[in-house]
Amino acid sequence: MAKVKGKGTKDSPWELTTPSGSSSYLMYRDEAANPPAIVCIVGKTELRYQLRAIDDLHAMLKKQGDWMPLGSADEQKPAAEGTVEAWGRSPSNPVGGWYGLKKGLRGRFGMYMPPLLEALGLAEVEHNPKNNRMRAI
Repeated sequence: MAKVKGKGTKDSPWELTTPSGSSSYLMYRDEAANPPAIVCIVGKTELRYQLRAIDDLHAMLKKQGDWMPLGSADEQKPAAEGTVEAWGRSPSNPVGGWYGLKKGLRGRFGMYMPPLLEALGLAEVEHNPKNNRMRAI
């Protein structure tokens, strides 16, 4: 398991890096939010994803059993089929659509969630300049 700084709380957020290694960001659990959320701070931008995305993404990857492309995309752009990003907004996922909670900032699921699963010891993530993949551990 990758050593991650932080405890995943607002006072001690996880310190993560995008799969390509190009950007650092912070994440923490906000279990008091409705619905419970993972808060992702990128510079001055705050994104939020449903907290259950951690378990749901891990379960989907385990069921799939192999490497899956990340395919990160902004909300306004279409996600490539068969990617983590596409699954994170698919009507057929466990929440029936977007895991992202802030309209206009619901994308980038395939960029920010995979390193968190890696830090939690739930997945392996590739760290190439582009076209990274992940799989469940």
